[in-house]
Amino acid sequence: MDSRSRTEYSILNIIAGVGGYIVNTILGFICRMVFVKCLAADYLGVNGLFTNILTMLSLAELGIGGAIVYALYKPLAENDERKIASLVKVYGTAYKVIGCVIGIIGICLMPFLNIIITEQPNISESIYLLYIFNLFNTVITYFYSYRSSLLIAAQQNYIVVATNYIVTILQSILQMVALLATHNYLVYLTIQTIGTLAYNFGVSHIATKRFPCIMSKDIEPLPVDEKKALFKNIKDLTYYKISGLLVNSTDNILITFFKGLATTGVASNYTLLTNTINSLLGQIFNSLTASIGNHNATETEKKKYEMFSFMNLMNFWIFGWATLGIIFCSSDVVRLCFGEKYVLSKEIPFVLALNFYTVGMMNAVWTYKHTMGLFRYGRFLQIITGVLNIIFSIVLGHYWGLFGILFATFIARAMTNLWYDPYAIFIHGFHKSPLQYLKKYIYFIIVLLISAGGCWLSFKLIKGGILARVMEEIVLCSVVTNLVFYIFFRKSEEFITLRKIIKNIINLIIKKS
Repeated sequence: MDSRSRTEYSILNIIAGVGGYIVNTILGFICRMVFVKCLAADYLGVNGLFTNILTMLSLAELGIGGAIVYALYKPLAENDERKIASLVKVYGTAYKVIGCVIGIIGICLMPFLNIIITEQPNISESIYLLYIFNLFNTVITYFYSYRSSLLIAAQQNYIVVATNYIVTILQSILQMVALLATHNYLVYLTIQTIGTLAYNFGVSHIATKRFPCIMSKDIEPLPVDEKKALFKNIKDLTYYKISGLLVNSTDNILITFFKGLATTGVASNYTLLTNTINSLLGQIFNSLTASIGNHNATETEKKKYEMFSFMNLMNFWIFGWATLGIIFCSSDVVRLCFGEKYVLSKEIPFVLALNFYTVGMMNAVWTYKHTMGLFRYGRFLQIITGVLNIIFSIVLGHYWGLFGILFATFIARAMTNLWYDPYAIFIHGFHKSPLQYLKKYIYFIIVLLISAGGCWLSFKLIKGGILARVMEEIVLCSVVTNLVFYIFFRKSEEFITLRKIIKNIINLIIKKS
């Protein structure tokens, strides 16, 4: 196994995650533009709808992945190969069973597709055939990718993301060529399926090479007490899984039901932008998760809280900047990339930015909640979040359409986990008053509003064609936002810590070179 420091692993994970994601995102947008030009808007709706349905089917995973990764932190730190092999064996067996269950349930859902899709979509292929392709891509992942969690827990996420992006980049290029040559969605899906298989085989092979102990024929079963502790964590994480699916994976289904596939397709261009930004920023936090888990297992409570405070400021800086970009720039980006007919009214970017910011600001909280093993706190509240989201979405979707469905997601979260999860980690993790978090959160909002005002005033100076306008908007939004943030936070302890970390990284790079 590798023996790098936490800092080195973090750097490698961030470089691989962010660097690969930027290249993949650029190709993804180009591929999306080709998709829009070559196929009807209803195909976008089909993509979004099936993604939501199959994500909901992954409910069968029941939090096993998160519990296993948490359980792997200690044996990996101690290089306990027997325990590692035992945990991975449990994980692999469970995931293969889950893959079969998802496949069976997915097939059983096929007769109900015509209930969700109330109007005949403008597509030439059978809706059921397209669904089977997407279902296969979901199911096959469970038979191989469970080994990627071992690499992630070992702070080697850079291997997983690098493999993913190499395959995805090649896949995107082939899909664009295929769409331009054939205008055939089935060919597009076939290439996607080949890419899914290549990625899963690749990661599985790398994991077995780096951890040959998981291929041993005489792997010992987990002790009874450890099994009980593991399944207790799985049970607690199940509630998070259910609520996450109810909150995040029902919007496209409800939009399709209330407004039709075409609206789902148009809205998906905006959600593509927000999800792309969210995923890009998520690469940073995902890259740090295993290192934070290792940090929490070895450092004092004071050190843990200092690191959390630093991460929370970085979280605000990055997501606050991106939030203002969504509000002020997203419509013109959609107009430039996909055309005027795909541009939605101003309140849609605003509510998308609202959801993006409130969820993004929870990254540090959720990272610490999971790496500190605080799964059980608020587990029932998460179910309430999902139920409230569906209820509010149905009611508000009826009266306000697309805006109502998206705004319902914010209301459901604001009433539950947006306040409880910070409370839980401060009380049970840091043993501090949650008012410290609340005061800082309010201060962040004030700074964000000041930055928004600066962006709004500066945008009055923008003139020219759509391409020049988009470029000017992005530059102005970035300059104004970061300048305001720097003015307000330059003397904070967290910012001073950032400067020290950057200095240490530079010294490390110089030393390695």
